[in-house]
Amino acid sequence: MANEQTGTLTLMSQHGCFGGNVNIYSHPSEQCQCNMTFAVYIPPQAITQTVPVLYYLAGLTCTEQNFITKAGAQRYAAQHGLMLVAPDTSPRGDDVPDEEGWDFGSGAGFYVDATEAPWASNYRMYSYITEELPALIQTHFSVSDKQGIFGHSMGGHGALVCGLRNPAKYQSISALAPIANPMQCAWGQKALGKYLGADQTSWAAYDASELVKQHAQSDRHILIDQGLADPFLEQQQLKPEAFKAACEAVGQPLTLRMQTGYDHGYYFISTFMEDHIKHHAEVLCG
Repeated sequence: MANEQTGTLTLMSQHGCFGGNVNIYSHPSEQCQCNMTFAVYIPPQAITQTVPVLYYLAGLTCTEQNFITKAGAQRYAAQHGLMLVAPDTSPRGDDVPDEEGWDFGSGAGFYVDATEAPWASNYRMYSYITEELPALIQTHFSVSDKQGIFGHSMGGHGALVCGLRNPAKYQSISALAPIANPMQCAWGQKALGKYLGADQTSWAAYDASELVKQHAQSDRHILIDQGLADPFLEQQQLKPEAFKAACEAVGQPLTLRMQTGYDHGYYFISTFMEDHIKHHAEVLCG
């Protein structure tokens, strides 16, 4: 079924997995003005019924492949009847602006809608994730109206931002080693400054530690896991303590688990994947 056209989607590959299928699709994106790629795990339950959708946003330098091949999430998604959707982390292509370096541009869309040239025409990952991609999933797959969102590192930042700003769309949120206060770290300052410009008042719309002050929800519990051996924690890129303090100040329920011996990579992610899938399934599959 590789390269099969399905409306606006092109099926690039398909693999059986835990009674369901891992499919990779590409499609022309209106938001990003280029072809975008995403992975879907279709659980066996979707053959006979609609199922909830759980979106996973990956981190810097990643594509749609990292999560779907390394996280070990399909086993748990099949158990609970959750569809997994893992998009790419940025627009890509010969006509898409880029620059040297791994923490900005290609593979580093930061899940924002850029406003500055030359990025504004393509780097609209926030609207792609919250509007265009869910509309495609609703149109082409057997899904219910229940959605959750989670992610890792830059993707953890994206999940917190998308989830906090859109409580009606995402009933559950979690993150693994998220960039939780990007206005106060080097990665975030570089990305937000280049994508959004020098006026930092616009940056707060993409900073979870600022957003939670206005978008706290007492009935939606957020789960975060952070490895204590994570080098980026020591480098002050992640700042989970800032997000925890902001949650405590406004009464946002949060479980922040600091995990001894774990670093920033997919060995860490796969270790706690079952807990995160269960966290979402308790809300979405109840």
